[in-house]
Amino acid sequence: MRLGALLLALSALVVALFLASLVIGPAGIGPGEGLSALFSDEGAAGMVMREIRLPRALLGLMVGAALGLSGAAMQGFLRNPLAEPGLIGTSASAALGAVISIHTGLYAAFALALPLAALAGAVASVLLILLLAGPRGQALSLILAGIAVSALAAALTSLVLNLSPNPYAASEIVFWLMGSLADRSMLHVGLTAPFLVAGGAALLTLGRGLDALTLGEDAAASLGVNLRRLRLTLVLGTAALIGAATAVAGAVGFVGLVVPHLLRRTVGARPSALLPASALGGAAMILAADILTRVITPERDLKLGVLTALVGAPFFLHLVRKMGREGL
Repeated sequence: MRLGALLLALSALVVALFLASLVIGPAGIGPGEGLSALFSDEGAAGMVMREIRLPRALLGLMVGAALGLSGAAMQGFLRNPLAEPGLIGTSASAALGAVISIHTGLYAAFALALPLAALAGAVASVLLILLLAGPRGQALSLILAGIAVSALAAALTSLVLNLSPNPYAASEIVFWLMGSLADRSMLHVGLTAPFLVAGGAALLTLGRGLDALTLGEDAAASLGVNLRRLRLTLVLGTAALIGAATAVAGAVGFVGLVVPHLLRRTVGARPSALLPASALGGAAMILAADILTRVITPERDLKLGVLTALVGAPFFLHLVRKMGREGL
């Protein structure tokens, strides 16, 4: 399939799922009534559409695109289909920041304390990774630094849970770590949008360098690719995307792993073509998953991260088995 046709098809799918996300929910508002209320002041229906469903749909679109795009960029840089954006430790560090805000009570006093703390954790992880790996660090150095930061953040998160004297706070932490787009507002959209736009724009500029990198680092350097700048842009862009996504949605895994792999053969395995396709594919996957959380158990709050893990984990195992058979 040609890239233009694929992007057009994915865009149409995203638009359809976005509209479905706006009109599907437990409030009992019909599709026509809901879309009409979105642009008018029709009392409770308008409030539900503007204050609940619209922020949720927008965040599903942005978070999915961030996860898919960063996953494709990371796999292209490492030349490994098993790579995923959390490999550099940003998601675990952002989760740690959010957990600390819940544990200390800041979240109860100030609603935006949680996403702000998560973004602070993501920034701290980037600084620590660059300090450990160095600005000229090779791919292996970045991976090892990311694994170390991720393990440390996970251990500190477990420590906070272990020392939490309040069972309600511990329960809130556990539920947040499962990932969800429920109860988000336009404040969350406005807070994270600049980071998502900046991170996405940075990663989309890496297409040519990632294409050259498929030939190896030496060949890419001989073609005029500045590998140091490429690595730095990749780390900063991925950190902005994953940090902002984790700040508002919690821990949502496997999207950045599954989506690029599903689309790779369709685009001819070119990283430059895979980047925009994965962004659209990630948005479609998160929007669809979030709709399913409302349809499968409308009376219970099925967590988004649980659903994506139930779909992504078997796919990951299948991918590992397939690579083992092919001797990769």
